[in-house]
Amino acid sequence: MGNHGSNLDDILAEDMHHWYNKFMRESPSGLITLFELKAILGLKGMNENANSYVDQVFLTFDMDGDGYIDFVEYIAAISLLLKGEINQKLKWYFKLFDQDGNGKIDKEELETIFSAIQDITRNRDIDPEEIVSLIFERIDVKGEGEMTLEEFIEGAKDHDDIMEMLKTLMDLTPVLIIIVEGRAG
Repeated sequence: MGNHGSNLDDILAEDMHHWYNKFMRESPSGLITLFELKAILGLKGMNENANSYVDQVFLTFDMDGDGYIDFVEYIAAISLLLKGEINQKLKWYFKLFDQDGNGKIDKEELETIFSAIQDITRNRDIDPEEIVSLIFERIDVKGEGEMTLEEFIEGAKDHDDIMEMLKTLMDLTPVLIIIVEGRAG
């Protein structure tokens, strides 16, 4: 897994024309549906958590909520994941974690997402239960069992070890590499 740096550098170095060509090769209509995204990523036979996670990623990237990821949303998503500001990334993570859309995240939502990410990326270096316990122990100082966006961002930024674990666990480089290389399932 240590060679992702050169792949990310290569991805960042590509010009917009090249990105557009790749996008249009995968989706000539200029729009990617949820079904097409799963096909691009080769996600056949994934468990329910992994499927739910991909659904949530799709909904998060579908910024205008029209049921498609267009080129602008595609570039915005990849740009955010690769080089977004930490506040932007934390907001995106929160939106991804908040599966029920109630504006708060709880332990179950976090564990479900982390487990699903591990199913997709095959990176099982960190136990989801351990990181969730640590996150709630350090960030949920009131002990409510759930966090708002503000609590999550401030708490994560206050703890370098949590930020590092989130970066490691949320590393979607393998997914981006598949999209960029255009490997269909």
